[in-house]
Amino acid sequence: MVKLTRFEGAECPVARSLEAIGDGWSLLIIRDAFDGIRRFGEFQRNLGMAKNILSARLRSLVSHGVLAVVPASDGSAYQEYALTEKGLGLFNVIVGLRQWGEGFFYGAGEAHSVLVDREQGQPLRALQVRSADGRVLGPQDCLRVAADSA
Repeated sequence: MVKLTRFEGAECPVARSLEAIGDGWSLLIIRDAFDGIRRFGEFQRNLGMAKNILSARLRSLVSHGVLAVVPASDGSAYQEYALTEKGLGLFNVIVGLRQWGEGFFYGAGEAHSVLVDREQGQPLRALQVRSADGRVLGPQDCLRVAADSA
C-alpha cells in the first residue's frame, strides 16, 4: 500500500495548500462552486465522478474550511456547499490554472470555454505577479526566504 505524505506541518505554503486542495477532483469541485454549483447532485452530474469519491472530496474541502455546508438557498430541506472566505481566496488559483491551460493545452483555434468579465463581456487579462512597487515579476525575479526574514 502506498503511504501518503502529509503536509499540514510543512514550512512551505505550497505544500500546506496541497494538503487541502491537492488533487484534480478537488480543484474541479472548486471550479464548479465558482460557477454557481452548490448541491451534491449537481456536482456529481457535472463532474461525472463516483458518489463515494465526491463525498470524500467534499468532506475534505469542508474540513479544511474551503467549503461550508449551508441550508439550501431555496428554503428546501436540502443542504448546499458554499465557498468560504478561504475558498473564495482560490479564485486567482483557478483563473491561473485556466489561463495556463489555455496557453499550453489548446491548439490555435481549438474550441474551449473562456472566462469573461460579467460586466464587459470581455475575456480576462492574463494574471501577472507584481512587486510591491508594481513591476511585473517572473520566476527569475523571486527568491524564497523564511517568513521571519522577509
